[in-house]
Amino acid sequence: MRNAVSFKFSADIGRAIENLVFIELKRRSSDSAEIYYWKNKGEVDFVIKEGLRVKELIQVCYSMNEKTEEREVRSLIKAMDEFKLKEGLVITEDLDKEVEVDNKKIVYKPLWKWLLRLNNKIE
Repeated sequence: MRNAVSFKFSADIGRAIENLVFIELKRRSSDSAEIYYWKNKGEVDFVIKEGLRVKELIQVCYSMNEKTEEREVRSLIKAMDEFKLKEGLVITEDLDKEVEVDNKKIVYKPLWKWLLRLNNKIE
């Protein structure tokens, strides 16, 4: 009898990438930075808070199509409105661009490029 091995790459890679981003955020963060998940009329994967102020919002959407992009950006915009931020980040597999939505900047960054950014500390 042969042993069969199967892999669920598509379902698990998103979770693995989110875990990788979380670990890197913890490594980069100052002692006073806190990392949260936000859920209201949408969800944002990472809310980085310094004291009473939210400093950064990050969505992780490694594999993106038109439908997931719309959902992720809509949630990011809602959180940006709530926390009064003008910029949000979406970490992806290969998108590297900036767009303006509702007078807010959405930065798409490939995971590899985000991991290698020169300023490795969240201040």
